[in-house]
Amino acid sequence: MESSEEINGHGETKNETKVADSAVKEETSECTVKEITTESSAEEQITESVVKEETCDLIPDSPSVEFTIIHNKDKYMVSMPLSSTIAQLKNKLVDMIGVPSKMQKIMIKGLAKDDQTLESLNVNSSSKIMVVGAKLQDIVAVSVANVEEESSSSKSGSSVKEPLCKKKLHLKVLERGIPDDALVGILNIKDPLPPHPLSGMLNKHGGKVRLTFKLEVDQLWIGTKERTQKVAMNTIRHVVSEPIEGHEEYHIVGFQLGTTEASRYWVYWVPAQYVDSIKEAIFGG
Repeated sequence: MESSEEINGHGETKNETKVADSAVKEETSECTVKEITTESSAEEQITESVVKEETCDLIPDSPSVEFTIIHNKDKYMVSMPLSSTIAQLKNKLVDMIGVPSKMQKIMIKGLAKDDQTLESLNVNSSSKIMVVGAKLQDIVAVSVANVEEESSSSKSGSSVKEPLCKKKLHLKVLERGIPDDALVGILNIKDPLPPHPLSGMLNKHGGKVRLTFKLEVDQLWIGTKERTQKVAMNTIRHVVSEPIEGHEEYHIVGFQLGTTEASRYWVYWVPAQYVDSIKEAIFGG
C-alpha cells in the first residue's frame, strides 16, 4: 500500500517540511522575545539611573555654620558648610584678610590640619577662630629689604662668603663646645616642633636660651635666665641658619627682629631636625 505523504523536490515529505517551518518560526519568535527583553532591561536600567540621580539631588547639603575669624585683632564673620575643610577655609580667607593660603595657620584648640573639617573640629556659631600669618604686602616688603641688604653686603664683602661659624662673633661661643644639656641633633631628618620648649642652646653672650613657640598667640618666646622676650612672629623679618662645621647635626640660627643684620638674635646649637619646622612655624608652611 502506497504512503499518502508527498515528496517535494528536495526529497522531503510535506510533514517534514511543516515541522522544519515550525521550528524556524519558534526560533525566530524566541529571538524576538530576547531582543524585547534586552531592550526592556536597558530601559529599566536607564530609568533606575535617573531615579538614583534624582534621589542624590534630593539629599540636602551639609548644614552651614557662621563663626568668627580673628586676624591681627580684626574680626570677620564667615559662613561655611560644616563639611568644609581647613584648606577650603584658608582659600576663602585669602581675599578677606590678604594672607596667602599657604602662609595661614588656623588655630582651633591648637594648629588645625588642612584635611580636617569644621565639623570634626566642633566648630559652631560661638567659635572664635584665630588665623596667624603675615599679609602679602608685608612679605614682599621684607623680601625686598633682605635682597637689598644681601646685595649691599655682597658688594662690600669678598666674593667668597665666609661661613657663620668662622666669624669672630660666633667663634667665641662655638669654641665652648656643645652644651652638656643640648638636645640630640639628627642629620637629614625633619621633625615637627616638640610640645615642650627647645632648650640646651646658647645665645651670643654664651648664656643658656630656650625657644617656646606659642602658636595660639602667634608669638615666639625667647627665654634666658634673666628674662623672657615675647616676640610677635609677624615682626620677625627673616630667619637665617647654617650648619656648624664639624657638628652639622646642629645649626646657628639668627632671628632678624628689625630691618638690619644688627637686629638678629643669634641662637647656637639648634638641633638640625627642627630648623625647617622653626621657619614654618614663623612664616607658615
